[in-house]
Amino acid sequence: MLSLLLSLPAVAAPALSVLETRWLKAGAPVIAYARTQGLPLDIVVQPQDAPGAVPLALGFEGGRCKLVLSMRGNAQAETVLQGVPADRHGLMIEAMTAHEIGHCQRYAQGDWHALPMGFVERAGKPQAQQMLETRREEGYADLVALAWMHARHSDDYQEVLAWMGAVRGAQGGAGGSHDTRAWLALAGDGTVFEGAASSPFEQAGLLWRQGLNGR
Repeated sequence: MLSLLLSLPAVAAPALSVLETRWLKAGAPVIAYARTQGLPLDIVVQPQDAPGAVPLALGFEGGRCKLVLSMRGNAQAETVLQGVPADRHGLMIEAMTAHEIGHCQRYAQGDWHALPMGFVERAGKPQAQQMLETRREEGYADLVALAWMHARHSDDYQEVLAWMGAVRGAQGGAGGSHDTRAWLALAGDGTVFEGAASSPFEQAGLLWRQGLNGR
């Protein structure tokens, strides 16, 4: 992987493709915010073809979060936004970036796959447990994305929520590792993110705990 130490929002560089630059610019406000919060975040662009890879994902290495773009030779980089009007692509990319930053925050806090205080892990088979832990993290990250979008794009909130619900519904059956629709349902009214909580992480955490009951 080629690691790019970018000084956002000046994200363009000769080594970047037009598509990579477009995605990085759309996500730049989220990335800038994450860095002001002290999150250990690096931007990584895959220089080689990555057919079938998730176009935007988060990895962890050496105690740092790696926001990885895998767009070269990857049809999913174009199809992930299929059906979304071109002038709304930036909005959804910003939401996706906020989702990944939600993962980074959990990792940086040492909370990855951990339940908050007061919740007890249910015993189960290792495979089922892994799926459950993944679903919980995906639920939290989705709520971070929605909290971010509600604070900064409130007029577009319902559009983003509907798109996220459609994406999750297309990713598998009920109870799968990425079935976050129970949390999305709690966020149906964006006003749930209004209140004393000051950051999207705190706002998401409050609603996430509600959705953990029975999960």
